[in-house]
Amino acid sequence: MAEKKQVPIDPELFVWPADNPELLGSKCGECKNVAFPVVKRCPKCSNENLTTVGLKTKGTLWTWTSQMFRPKNLVDNLDPKQFKPFYLGYVELPGEVRVQTRLFVEDSSQLKIGMSMELEIRKLRDESDGTEVMTYGFKPAVA
Repeated sequence: MAEKKQVPIDPELFVWPADNPELLGSKCGECKNVAFPVVKRCPKCSNENLTTVGLKTKGTLWTWTSQMFRPKNLVDNLDPKQFKPFYLGYVELPGEVRVQTRLFVEDSSQLKIGMSMELEIRKLRDESDGTEVMTYGFKPAVA
């Protein structure tokens, strides 16, 4: 059986499909600041001399919060009764940047500020043609 076609939710956010997926950021050629997602102008020095770079896939949970209610336009055809609370946070990629991200855990007892996290790519939804749209997030790192 043929594998389903998978595409990233936005090809400028991360490399997919890939054996070693990574988020994509911008590195300033002048001040060396790293930004996520990819930007056209450095947020630190306003320089336009930027290079797209792959970011580290492991980091540290800097902070987090829960999303306990359904966002307004999450998915138009999603039954509100199917909504499940989820977690969002910032993961600090050492020497690079803090990434705002979905946290792939079942409940808050699995989260502790300062814990090791790792990138994971997961299916977000299926398109009408069967294509799987993929998104990124971070989960607790396996020791």
